[in-house]
Amino acid sequence: MDTKTQQRVQSWLQGNYDPETKAAILDLQKNHPDELTDAFYRTLEFGTGGLRGIMGVGTNRMNQYTVGMATQGYANYLKAQVQGEVRVAIAHDCRNNSRKFAEITAGVMGANGIKVFLFESLRPTPELSFAIRNLNCHGGVVCTASHNPKEYNGYKAYWNDGGQLVPPHDKNVINEVNKIESLDDVKWGGGESNITIIGKNIDDAFIEMSKGLSVYPDIIAAQHDLSIVYTPIHGSGITLVPEVLKRYGFTNVHIVKEQATPDGNFPTVVYPNPEEAEAMSLGMKLAQSINADILAGTDPDADRVGIGVKDHKGRWVLLNGNQTAVLAFNYLMEARKAKGIATPQDMVVKTIVTSDMIDVLAGKYGVSCYNVLTGFKWIAELIKEKEGKEHYIIGGEESYGLMVGDKVRDKDAVTAVAILCEMAAYEKAKGRSLYDKLIDLYKQCGFYKESLISLTKKGMHGQEEIAAMMEGYRSNPPSTIAGIAVKSILDYQQQVGKNLESEEIYPLALPKSNVLQFLLADGTKISARPSGTEPKIKFYFSVNAPLADVADFEKVEALLDGKIKGIIEDMKLK
Repeated sequence: MDTKTQQRVQSWLQGNYDPETKAAILDLQKNHPDELTDAFYRTLEFGTGGLRGIMGVGTNRMNQYTVGMATQGYANYLKAQVQGEVRVAIAHDCRNNSRKFAEITAGVMGANGIKVFLFESLRPTPELSFAIRNLNCHGGVVCTASHNPKEYNGYKAYWNDGGQLVPPHDKNVINEVNKIESLDDVKWGGGESNITIIGKNIDDAFIEMSKGLSVYPDIIAAQHDLSIVYTPIHGSGITLVPEVLKRYGFTNVHIVKEQATPDGNFPTVVYPNPEEAEAMSLGMKLAQSINADILAGTDPDADRVGIGVKDHKGRWVLLNGNQTAVLAFNYLMEARKAKGIATPQDMVVKTIVTSDMIDVLAGKYGVSCYNVLTGFKWIAELIKEKEGKEHYIIGGEESYGLMVGDKVRDKDAVTAVAILCEMAAYEKAKGRSLYDKLIDLYKQCGFYKESLISLTKKGMHGQEEIAAMMEGYRSNPPSTIAGIAVKSILDYQQQVGKNLESEEIYPLALPKSNVLQFLLADGTKISARPSGTEPKIKFYFSVNAPLADVADFEKVEALLDGKIKGIIEDMKLK
């Protein structure tokens, strides 16, 4: 253990910390010295999205002290930015300690003279985003670690538009949080009168807002007995999703009982993430047994959604985030046009690593499609920028996130489940499944296939290895990948694109971000994106080919899978 780590340990043992915390530190010192080092070797970083980490004692852990100190910094910034009364909304999910962390956050905010609206019990993240706008708040916090394993918790900070912090507020809040060096800098209590408990009124307002986003309530009425299976995967989705489906008009909803009760230990899954087939397996089993029309699952804070459908041969499959987004974007553009409510100002928004098939679809409907950096805060920021000039319909990203309408400014799996079920009803009324629709779209636009791999470089030098990898791509970019010519390179860190054929260099309008994209001559797109907080780097692959006939589906899919495999091998990523 180095000197700085030892000093941090001693400051907690000698400081004004509770006896249980000090006892836990002494136990680690005696029995688990490596864990003690990991718990204190650094201070848990308050990043642009807030805090996220393993729960436990120490400066590098999620606990009441790291949460309180982060809240004091955020409170200081809010008070400096707002003239008069400052208002914040606070929510939490089902995770262990989430209620405790939310109450600490409320207590510190209240002690700083801030008007606090604290949800009475667990609620989905999108409802927190909605509440900020509905209650005219200047900011907000939700205590959640989203889809991470049970050992984790987190703290997401929001601004007055209901979106997560963006420049300049993100860096400014980080600076204020970093100024809080001791728990003695924190106002822990005394402002209880500033805290108002909220619940049903906001629930009802959210549900009515969500219901108002339905395009075809008449089709739902005709298909009200659509067989729906839903799993909240032990999370907060249970508080709203079943009621939203009921208000939409669906009468045949089956909840996966084993996963219906909120539980921060997530007893039936390894990862409480609808991206994981294992997490959706109980839902798939129920859907198969009752011959359902659609399966939907949400993560612990109900901002991510995954769906299962029957494929064109009647077999149950899980769709990936890109496929779900393609269907959802298409439905809202197609249905609005069919109903005669589409406008020339309609726009949709996706991230730069989400399927380009959406851009093709938007072009087909004459709808503006914007690409932003990864993260829904950038979608929220664009909505704000275009307010009054263009009409936002839907946004999404490949990581199982959708956001319908502009009253919520973060991923919203609650409304997404309802809209996806409406979409299933819309297609069923035409005598086809969602998978049939997906293949039909492939025939129209080309078969787009996406894949993702995440590489972890462990040890002290992990971040350095990833930085060297990115520098190598920048200083010595490949001219071909898997035998296909690289046509252009987009460098979002340098904010420039380069055409390798003409050597033309052109500016990229998006904010700086450490992302590289290689655009190949055959339409393939490869994106490299390191994590800002972990020694990980993600590679996103998108390939496409024409699909002339449904009978060729498996053959073309195999061709595209082989192309992705060849790219991964050529780039030596495995």
